Amino acid sequence: MSPPESSAVAQTDTLHTLAPVPVPEYLQTTYWWAYLHPRAVHIFERQWLVNAILWGNFARLRDAALAEMGTSIEGKVLQVACVYGDFTEHLARRLAPGARLDVVDVAAIQINNLQKKLSNPNQVHASLQDSTALQFADGSRDAVIVFFLLHEQPADVRRQTIAEALRVTKPGGKLIFVDYHKPVAISPWRYLMVPVLTILEPFAMDVWRNEIVDWLPEGERPAKVEKETYFGGLYQKVVITR
Repeated sequence: MSPPESSAVAQTDTLHTLAPVPVPEYLQTTYWWAYLHPRAVHIFERQWLVNAILWGNFARLRDAALAEMGTSIEGKVLQVACVYGDFTEHLARRLAPGARLDVVDVAAIQINNLQKKLSNPNQVHASLQDSTALQFADGSRDAVIVFFLLHEQPADVRRQTIAEALRVTKPGGKLIFVDYHKPVAISPWRYLMVPVLTILEPFAMDVWRNEIVDWLPEGERPAKVEKETYFGGLYQKVVITR
């Protein structure tokens, strides 16, 4: 596969759209093969594959994230970036009548893929947005979920993404992150994953070396921060209550 041309994304056949936004340079140069190339969806949109990439932990991590919002989700929820696999489908199934799920992504191909795979998109509103400049009002979302996005972003972009996700979370609401984490010393994954992440995920080691809360805006004081690790520490869930 060859990289797609650098251009503003087009809007076609989406659940809901806003004005086109430029695809960030880091995404075009580093992850074009996984998210932007026309064949990317065909290759990666397979439940068994996304589960294999997470060493069989996809469902466990998905359910751990969703459990933070309860079995029946009220209000307005935001998912920052589309996810391969059935994450959004399971999230949408938990929406109570009248609840709303917004899903944002900077790539039109990912928004279109989301539309095609949802069994019931009635309460799901997808739009082309950059995670560093969300087009939602301050404190307008009851919960925000960021599932395996931070490790794919350079530090400056990651910091802006976290700041924006926090900004749109209402006081008392939850901001949920699930991502990679540095495994415990006795875990073989601590050593096996280094070359994998270094080659395929060049920004991921940053998440190993730092805590997610290290990228919170200066002076931000959350009401509560809870962290849990999984699979020998290779994965983490961080829940920030604003």
